Amino acid sequence: MNLARAIDHTLLKPDATRADILKLCAEAREFGFFSVCVNSSWVAVAAEALKGSEVLVAAVTGFPLGTMESRAKAFETRRAVDAGAGEIDTVIAVGHLKGGEESYVLDDLRGVVEAAGTARVKVIFETCLLTPEEKLAACVITCEAGAAFVKTSTGFSTGGATIEDVRLMADAVAGKCQVKASGGIRDAESALAMLEAGASRLGTSNGIAIVRGLASAQGY
Repeated sequence: MNLARAIDHTLLKPDATRADILKLCAEAREFGFFSVCVNSSWVAVAAEALKGSEVLVAAVTGFPLGTMESRAKAFETRRAVDAGAGEIDTVIAVGHLKGGEESYVLDDLRGVVEAAGTARVKVIFETCLLTPEEKLAACVITCEAGAAFVKTSTGFSTGGATIEDVRLMADAVAGKCQVKASGGIRDAESALAMLEAGASRLGTSNGIAIVRGLASAQGY
């Protein structure tokens, strides 16, 4: 299998420099990852570096908390797409979700999806902060908003992706959305387990180690 094509090669550290982003893009070209995932201020740099390749640029918006005003989240999304992002990974309004304000969450996400235009939107739940019932509600809202993916985690909170959450989310969306597992995926074994559980995309900063680990296990 081409595991690399399931990976969003990710660098979201606040101290990442232009040199770091260019290195990320060069690695994505070399290993054939699906995309690079970067903060929105680096989208134009990454898009220029990846021009002519099959690697997309994914931008995070409303990151990492999801708590900014909805119009600001939509504006950041629109700017990222204009700069060259082909996918958007946005953070759900976690507090509003937990407070039962589902109409607010739906409108918030619809604003991002509309602003993204033809770019696919992945909605980050931050599953470590949610109950099973809240995760299910988030799946329903995300699909209703027209997003393409539900996603587990930012990697900046108290926990990352789990097999149980990926299964729950895959069952809940029932093919209406895809599932992205992100947060704490560090080796080929865990990556394959997430795909087996129902994820179709993986977000990780350990993509090179994962791909090399799979090749080593297969004797290449």
